[in-house]
Amino acid sequence: MKHTLKYFFSSCLLFSMVLVQAQETTTTTVTKEAVPAKPKTESAKPELQEAAKPDSIKTDRYGLRVGVDLYKLTRGLYDKDYKGIEIVGDFRLTKKYYIAAELGFEDKTTDDDRLNSTATGTYIKGGFDYNLYQNWLDMENLITIGLRGGFSTFSQNLNSYKIYNPNPYWGEQPAIIADKKYNGLTAGWLEVAMGVKAKVFNNVFVGFGVQLKMLVANTKPDGFDNLYIPGFNRTYDGSFGIGFNYTVSYFIPIYKKKTVIPQIKKDAPKK
Repeated sequence: MKHTLKYFFSSCLLFSMVLVQAQETTTTTVTKEAVPAKPKTESAKPELQEAAKPDSIKTDRYGLRVGVDLYKLTRGLYDKDYKGIEIVGDFRLTKKYYIAAELGFEDKTTDDDRLNSTATGTYIKGGFDYNLYQNWLDMENLITIGLRGGFSTFSQNLNSYKIYNPNPYWGEQPAIIADKKYNGLTAGWLEVAMGVKAKVFNNVFVGFGVQLKMLVANTKPDGFDNLYIPGFNRTYDGSFGIGFNYTVSYFIPIYKKKTVIPQIKKDAPKK
């Protein structure tokens, strides 16, 4: 009985201590309200955007360019067998295409192994050029490739000739003076022309050109061939020719066209 009461009082004491502890926890616990987090305010960083650049305006000049071939003009100073002059010109049709022409006169003496002859006459060439060069603003240089058709009317003077001797035991025969002239000769050809023209001063251009020629028509004198044709130059294998010129020309502007060149827009910097 004594042990039973002791156990009972011990249980009551333990139960009361649990209740007191629970009460103290309830009264001393402070309920914390959830304070809403303020959104982070990032400082507004304005995007660095380049100011929009206006489109560039390129002014293209259209007109007539006229010049002279300095090579033919000065060749007679050091070559006693040659006299000649060539006038060159082109007119700009579009941004890339030009009408081109050459007009000239030549007097050339050719001394071959068997004959000596002099070709004298005039010629004209006409066609077009295509400019392969992409100019910057205010530049007017040209790198061209084009096609020409040429026609020449001339005369051949047979100055002298030698008779061919397959067995020259007694040596070569002296040249025979003929001095015979053949008038009314004509020739026609096609040529591919490649050239460069650079602007060196205001409206003044210098240029260099090379032509590859193919003879398509040729009136030959009696008894010998045309060794040289004015405008075509020397004939090789009867139908192939090469020519070149070194020109200085002056540009005469007639009208202008404006071209708008849009600027390349840069993307905004990514975050």
